[in-house]
Amino acid sequence: MRRGVLLIILVLPWLCAVKVSLAETAGYQSPYDVAFSVPLEQLYAMDSYPPRNDWRLESSTPFSEWYSPRTRKKYGAWGPEPRHYPALPDYDQRSLSWKRQRVLAVACRLIGLPYQHHHIPDWDPPGFWPWKPVAFGRNSRGVDCSDFTSWVYNYGLGIKLKTGIGRQAEMTEITGPGGNGIIEVETISDDNGYDDLVRRLVTGDLLYIRNRSGKIGHVIMWVGSHGRSPDGAPLIIDCTGAGRRDCNGNDIPIGVHLRPFLADSWYYKSFAHAHRIIR
Repeated sequence: MRRGVLLIILVLPWLCAVKVSLAETAGYQSPYDVAFSVPLEQLYAMDSYPPRNDWRLESSTPFSEWYSPRTRKKYGAWGPEPRHYPALPDYDQRSLSWKRQRVLAVACRLIGLPYQHHHIPDWDPPGFWPWKPVAFGRNSRGVDCSDFTSWVYNYGLGIKLKTGIGRQAEMTEITGPGGNGIIEVETISDDNGYDDLVRRLVTGDLLYIRNRSGKIGHVIMWVGSHGRSPDGAPLIIDCTGAGRRDCNGNDIPIGVHLRPFLADSWYYKSFAHAHRIIR
């Protein structure tokens, strides 16, 4: 990924916790952070090797074609499709905790990335390119909610999810790391209320949220026991628009950020179900 993100890669391995934002939201100071039990240099070690070490390899479309008339005609506002990243070395020997923290670490590295209807985070189309309007403003780098969760699993573990929110929410099985094997997806429902749901969820779970019409319209990722909040609220990480506030009463900017998951929040009140992929 490009320079703004690479700076974070260089800094994070010396930290036990993550509290970062990119230039797009430099004025916002989040009260939330994330602590890992696995050293970050281990979680990020594989990102020094191709194809993960070069943001120009984020798509199966060659970089020289990202902004070509052919790509514009084929993909329009969404831009180039994501590549399917290979499985990590020794994936089967890694613990569940390590895999979950790897996915979370990749997600945290994108904190501050804007919300755009794009497939890959570093596609940055020119102003004349077709654009699906969002509150952040016209074309920039960025992803939307389901492309964010798909990207995190794909880049993080080589597990490529559907990017359409409806299709992602309906997954019962997906192709395994690097395109090998099949992973059965566990579905988690809200059977016994907020407190029970919070106890059952683990880091990396994906939670699907209904919109006002009752259809699945959003997806968030559970931070779990690695989240740190001044008021003890459980945290999620997602890519969304405005409208959420932190525990200090400040508006959380548009894009990828840590956000609280509260009993009276839209996230919980409109919760549909969750998926557990790492199991």
